[in-house]
Amino acid sequence: MFKNLEKKEIDYILENNYIGQLGYIFNNKPFVVPITYFFDKESNAIICYSGDGHKMNSMRKNPTISLLVSDVDSVTNWKSVLVHGTFEQHFASDAKAYLHKFSLGIKDIILEKEQSKANFISDFSSKIYKDDIPAVFIIKINEITGKKRLNEKA
Repeated sequence: MFKNLEKKEIDYILENNYIGQLGYIFNNKPFVVPITYFFDKESNAIICYSGDGHKMNSMRKNPTISLLVSDVDSVTNWKSVLVHGTFEQHFASDAKAYLHKFSLGIKDIILEKEQSKANFISDFSSKIYKDDIPAVFIIKINEITGKKRLNEKA
């Protein structure tokens, strides 16, 4: 049976995960890539960072993006949240503050869920191999939907 998620279920999934699938458009084609994120409930935004390249250039040109986060126990027992939003890059002290919140938030999730301690961003997110400073961006949330399928054997 499929059901819509309630807001508290949506918030729980976003708050207790840190890997999602980022959707964006490049040359009129959809792309979906895994990304590390942090849900900042206070500002109702998704915080991310990335090296400069294809993904960042694409989102700067077409800022309408999405993020899918899923909790899958089995083929008949799963929940997923789809965030529709707008890409917004941040710079200087603003970017530094978002990156700090991102780092602390994910470290807390890892400690809670995995009982392990992450000391550096590179412990839980893609390493930036260039000398470039990573770009910090948020997904300003425009709409969130959530679905679940629960096995009704009982």
